Amino acid sequence: MFWTNLKRIIRTGIYNFRRNTTVSLASVLIMTVTLLVIGFLLFGSAVLNTSLAELRNKVDVNVTFISTAEEADILALKHSLESLPEVSLVSYVSRDQALEDFKARHANDQSILAALDELNSNPLGAILNVKAKDPSQYQGVADFLSSKNILSKAGVPIVDHVNFYQNKTAIDKLSRIIDASHRLGFGIALAFTIISLLIALNTLRLTIYMAKDEIAVMRLVGASTAYIQGPFIVVGIIYGMVAGLLTLVILLPITYWLGGVTENFFIGLNLFSYYIKHLFEIFLIIVGSGVLLGAVSSLFAIRRYLKV
Repeated sequence: MFWTNLKRIIRTGIYNFRRNTTVSLASVLIMTVTLLVIGFLLFGSAVLNTSLAELRNKVDVNVTFISTAEEADILALKHSLESLPEVSLVSYVSRDQALEDFKARHANDQSILAALDELNSNPLGAILNVKAKDPSQYQGVADFLSSKNILSKAGVPIVDHVNFYQNKTAIDKLSRIIDASHRLGFGIALAFTIISLLIALNTLRLTIYMAKDEIAVMRLVGASTAYIQGPFIVVGIIYGMVAGLLTLVILLPITYWLGGVTENFFIGLNLFSYYIKHLFEIFLIIVGSGVLLGAVSSLFAIRRYLKV
C-alpha cells in the first residue's frame, strides 16, 4: 500500500508540473535566480579564501642570525621551531643565499653593490623564515624566541634580530580582517539563504493556491494529509532539480568570461578552472539546495497558508 501511494504521489506531482507549464516555468526561473545567488556566494567565498590565504603567506617572522653563527646551531633552532604547534613552516636561508637575494634586491643601486665588493666578505647572517598556521599565533612564536635562551655551544648569542614587533601592527590588522571577513561572509550567506527560502516559499504558494479546489475535494473524500502534501512536495523537488541544472549551465559561460579577470586581479584564481575542478561539489550544493528549498518551501506553504 505504501509503495502504491508513493507511486501515485510521484506520478501526480510530475503530472502537475507538466500541466501548469506557465507557472512551472516561472517558478523554475525564479528559483534559478535564487540558486544563482547561492552560486555567486560560493565563488565569492572561494575568491575571499584565496585572497586571505595569499595574505597569510605574505606574513612571516624572520629570525636573522649573526654572521659568525654556526649552521648546526641554526638548524637546531629550526628544529625547535618546527616542533611548535603554532608553526606551519620554517625555511632556512643560508648566508650565501641571503647575500644573493640582497644583491638581487639592490641590483640597480651600484653604490651598495660597490660597498659590498669593498668588504671582501659576506656581512650577512643566515635567516629563518617562520610561518604560523594563523596570523594570531605569531605572538606565541615571538614569546618562544624571546623566552628561550638562544645560545651557541660557546655561550655566545647567535640571534641578531627578530622582526616580529616591527610586523606586529600588520599582523594584528590582518587577523582582524580575516575575522571580520569570516563573520561578514557568514552573515551574507545566512541573509541570502533566508531570502531564497522566502522567494521559493512565495513562488510555490501560487502553485498551491491554484490547486485549492482540488485540495478541498481531496479533503472531502478523506485523503490523508501526507497524501495531499506529497504531490506538491514532488513538484517543489522537480522545480529545484530543474532550476539547479539550469543554474549550472548558466554558470558555465559566466565563469568562463570571468576566469581571466579573476586570475589577474585575485591572485591567480581562475573561476572557470575552479568551477571545472570542483564541478561535482558545486553540483551537489546547487542541485541539493534547489531540491531542499523546493521541498521545504512546498511543505511550509501548504501547511501554513492552506491549513492542511
